[in-house]
Amino acid sequence: MKRVLVSDSLSPRGVEILRSAEGIEVDVKTGLKPEELKEILGQYDALVIRSATKVTADVLARAANLKVIGRAGMGVDNVDVAEATKRGIVVMNTPGGNSVTTAEHALALMMSLVRNIPQADASMKQGKWEKKKFQGHELCGKTLGVVGLGNIGSIVADRALGLKMKVVGYDPYLSQERAAELGVELVSLEELFRRADIVTIHVPLLDETRNLINRDTLAKMKDGVYLVCAARGGIVDEDALLEALEGGKVAGAALDVFREEPPGLTPLVAHPRVVCTPHLGASTVEAQEAVAVQVAEQIVDYLERGIIRNAVNVPSVPPEILNQMAPYLDLARSLGRLQAQLGVEGLRAVDLQYSGRIAEGRTGLVTAAALEGLLSASLGERVNLVNAPVIARERGIRVSETTAKNGEDYSAMMRLAVETAQGRFSLAGAIFGRKEPRIVEIDGIPIEAIPRGHLLVFWNYDRPGLVGSIGTTLGRHAINIGQMQFGREAPGGRAVTVVNVDAPVPEEVLGELKELPNVVSVTAAHL
Repeated sequence: MKRVLVSDSLSPRGVEILRSAEGIEVDVKTGLKPEELKEILGQYDALVIRSATKVTADVLARAANLKVIGRAGMGVDNVDVAEATKRGIVVMNTPGGNSVTTAEHALALMMSLVRNIPQADASMKQGKWEKKKFQGHELCGKTLGVVGLGNIGSIVADRALGLKMKVVGYDPYLSQERAAELGVELVSLEELFRRADIVTIHVPLLDETRNLINRDTLAKMKDGVYLVCAARGGIVDEDALLEALEGGKVAGAALDVFREEPPGLTPLVAHPRVVCTPHLGASTVEAQEAVAVQVAEQIVDYLERGIIRNAVNVPSVPPEILNQMAPYLDLARSLGRLQAQLGVEGLRAVDLQYSGRIAEGRTGLVTAAALEGLLSASLGERVNLVNAPVIARERGIRVSETTAKNGEDYSAMMRLAVETAQGRFSLAGAIFGRKEPRIVEIDGIPIEAIPRGHLLVFWNYDRPGLVGSIGTTLGRHAINIGQMQFGREAPGGRAVTVVNVDAPVPEEVLGELKELPNVVSVTAAHL
């Protein structure tokens, strides 16, 4: 008999699906304190949660029998996924279950904002009749700028088009073809800010998106712009937004998420031109039932048949095969991460070419690892071996594989080629010895570089003195070089230099390196 603990409030239909499964016993115990959860969790094979239960490393340390955690919802911030992975526990979520609900909430916020509905309602409840004070704006004909065109952003765009709005969008991982299918004009972030009458945010909170809306980006927007954010707190710099509201740059803002939740009665929350809701994006009867049903079905599938769906941390591959493939998976992931940092804006297609011994294995899994590396820099932790191919397909990115049993210069080699708005680029890698990864080619130029740690990738011309200039510049700033590798097309021609350094290189040092004679460009990367 398998045992399932439901520790957060779950739609009755989800609980019913669990209880009706043969060989599964279900306990519903909500509102448990951490110590109480630790005390009983070791008795269960599966844990079903929403956002209230915090599954920390301490909790997992007491969960000796736990095999799977199911999150009814998208975010798994309340689960220590790394610790769960280390302990062999599958962590599943329910992507898409609340996308429509969250998109509709963003649209409701937008409509409330431009028509002053909350303010007018509050005025009437005070016995007033202030028609002129609350005159609003039509949405028809206005330009909506959608930042992030994933599941939620694409639904917002679709509904906005139905309102006869013009929609421009920014998403570096969406192809032009997919944007055309959505009816969205794909533009740069700067152009979106310049053109949009209303800006709505639909990206995850990552290092790259934290304070994405700040003083500088707000200054690039139209005077009198409206801002909507129902994504994650921390994407909008709340102090900068308050300044822009008070200065008249921003006509109004609608927020469902905050840097700290609950935020209290801050000056931003209290501002008369701000519409606020307490993180209600996914809070509808329909959405809660949809994610409850989805997570319950996934838990039953896993416990009864070992089927893994929507896992955020585990590929469905036998452990012994995964062990053999680990060096190739790591290499593919590194090539993807490096290419993402070298540039993938307007990504249209990804082609993986395998030759030699690797072509005889499960190349689909290696391709998924390359996509994980390529996409995770922009899309966050939810990208993994399981869902990377799906995310690429959703974004209209064409993915292809070719294999050749005979190797090129190596017994096993892989080449990652990407087609972007700027052109076609490629990286190739191989395993040296048993487990040592190497970058063996950058855009057709042979090289042997270690894909690990902090890297500087130079495009330059093959001229005397360049290597010394790079070393001198880095040395002057006390940046230690671990290794430097050089490759060229021909003597005196186009060349590439890869430098492994022991620490991140500051922007001002990068600026100096870019100014060196015969340097075309330099990119700092971290693997």
